Amino acid sequence: MSASIIDYTLHLADTTLILSQRNSEWCGHGPILEQDIAITNISLDLLGQSRNFYQYAAQCINDQKTSDTEDRTAAGTPLLRGAGGVSEDSLAYLRTEREFKNLLLVEQPNADWGQTILRQYLFSQFQYLLYQQLQQHKDEQLAAITTKALKEITYHVRWSSEWVIRLGDGTEESHKKMLNAIDGLWRYTGELFEAADYEKEMGIELSAIKKEWLEKVILVFDEATLPVPENVFMQTGGKQGVHTEHLGYILTELQYLQRTYPGATW
Repeated sequence: MSASIIDYTLHLADTTLILSQRNSEWCGHGPILEQDIAITNISLDLLGQSRNFYQYAAQCINDQKTSDTEDRTAAGTPLLRGAGGVSEDSLAYLRTEREFKNLLLVEQPNADWGQTILRQYLFSQFQYLLYQQLQQHKDEQLAAITTKALKEITYHVRWSSEWVIRLGDGTEESHKKMLNAIDGLWRYTGELFEAADYEKEMGIELSAIKKEWLEKVILVFDEATLPVPENVFMQTGGKQGVHTEHLGYILTELQYLQRTYPGATW
């Protein structure tokens, strides 16, 4: 099993897990009950996607570990996370910030409802186009996971884009908050289309979806009376494990129980 499929599957899993964790912070705090439930359900959708990717990554890692145990032992190289192998739980709860490969965009703070909505829309629009490409991938398991997720993502795009329009073309205050959200988040969108080495090895064509993503974003922003920024210096590094200060705090909360009580189960 190649390292690229493991790295790429972990990238997909980490990204959806961290966004799920961010969105779940709204549970019980949404602006109205209906939207509180909606953002919580989206969190669960993303968590389900991350579980599927982590399960596949764990399978690939354990298969690799079994096949090359003798070579690694002979070379004095430590085996992959113990004799018992890895699981979806160990991949989510027992890795450090530098081991996570999620996009920087999804770890950004909620700040307010407008920033949460914009973050979700920018990511979901990208995710929809990416998964359309991935459902044709030669790796059958990766294609199956992404195909299953597309129905959920279609709803995420519709829900978040409608909110972007509602807030952008709403009151003076809501419009101002959306402008602040764009100013805070747009700098992280460049990383969506900057391929890491493992993406190149997997044959992921990010440049192929960049134009369509921007066209769709412009349509929504135009209806929302919001500007599309130009000449913004883009922040990157998340795919290689270089993150903002926010990820450490997310993982501290996410991983607390497992690290305090190792092996704990309900």
